[in-house]
Amino acid sequence: MHQFNYRNGKLHCESVDLDEVADRYGTPCYVYSAGTMRDNYRRLAESLPGIRTRVCYAMKANSNLAVLRLFANLGAAFDLVSGGEIRRVLAASGDISTSVFAGVGKKEQEIELALRNSIFSFHVESEAELERIDRVAGRLGLRAPVAVRVNPDVDAGTHAKITTGRSENKFGVPFDQTAALYRRAAELDNVEPRGVQIHIGSQITKIDPFVAAVGKMLPLVRELKDAHGISYFSIGGGIGISYDRALASGDPAWWESGDGAGLLTPERYGEALAPLLCDLDLEILLEPGRYMTGNAGVLLTGVEHVKRSPTRNFVVVDAAMNDLLRPAMYEAYHEIVPLAESDGEFEADVVGPICESGDCFGKGRLLPAVGEGDRLALMSAGAYGFVMAGRYNTRPMPAELLVDGDRTAEVNVRETFEQIVANERIPEFL
Repeated sequence: MHQFNYRNGKLHCESVDLDEVADRYGTPCYVYSAGTMRDNYRRLAESLPGIRTRVCYAMKANSNLAVLRLFANLGAAFDLVSGGEIRRVLAASGDISTSVFAGVGKKEQEIELALRNSIFSFHVESEAELERIDRVAGRLGLRAPVAVRVNPDVDAGTHAKITTGRSENKFGVPFDQTAALYRRAAELDNVEPRGVQIHIGSQITKIDPFVAAVGKMLPLVRELKDAHGISYFSIGGGIGISYDRALASGDPAWWESGDGAGLLTPERYGEALAPLLCDLDLEILLEPGRYMTGNAGVLLTGVEHVKRSPTRNFVVVDAAMNDLLRPAMYEAYHEIVPLAESDGEFEADVVGPICESGDCFGKGRLLPAVGEGDRLALMSAGAYGFVMAGRYNTRPMPAELLVDGDRTAEVNVRETFEQIVANERIPEFL
């Protein structure tokens, strides 16, 4: 759900007219709804009543400092995957001591940074990584809390590039090797088993894969608790969002009727998993990313012109694949809507200006009559949008805006050409 709706024919983010935002800050730019993110956090944090729950926001989805501060203020911990992300959380006054550090390739410098900032736990992906963490912790005279990421070999039914819980994926330790790795951890001097973790993929829109993975893990979790005294079970993230629904008011009743029926919500997620988790007497960690911010953001773009041919129409916009990579990388769908409602309708491909055929946001879309100077919004762009953006074709990184009620703040200023080339050097021999 989100708080992007039409008022008097104009698309608003909460109480802010997005056409006015585009007038002031230009396009392309990202706009995020603080109210939507707060609501998403609250619903997920309350999804397992009676069970000790910790929400660790997977900040790889959207790592803007203002977004991190918003979640930190709500009490969120963080799911970190790099030293840079640790530094971002510190810069946003987030709490590293409640957060977890994941990823298959942690460098020694990153492990040291996490330890010096009292990381709650490392999610370990291999025996080689476990021994590296032990070595770094020993050098610092510290004990490192660890949890093994288990690969349960469960098919999440999601896109091949974002599934993580199958045996052929690079993530985690095979299920049948996990107990032995915990025994190895218990032998090491500088690590301490604290929990166990799974994460089976991203953009999962059905409950069955989560139930299958947690159900498969339960005997192992109980075994590890008895043998090693672990205190938490992280069931990862992966709750998907809807990219192809009509604009909704944010009323939960919408999800119980029409297009919303059957979609996975935090409430349905909790109803299915709470009975499996309630008697473990362990803290349950949730690691959502896309769910927290995906529907909370849009990418605003301006129409440069409409190109017509005998067989196809093209709406050429000023945003491009460097600004939002998901359609080119994943063949991902984003709903495209006008900032100002208008009459008429025609079919067109919505494309960017980059010299790549893949620079296309949508093929054969039915759009209202638009032309040069009109503006569009690419919906559900709050996750894996700006964080995956680049400077291809020497295009500057777009601005990011945060809306809270009737207030708007520029939380990342549009990049300049001087900033793009600031670290480049022409050697003296040229």
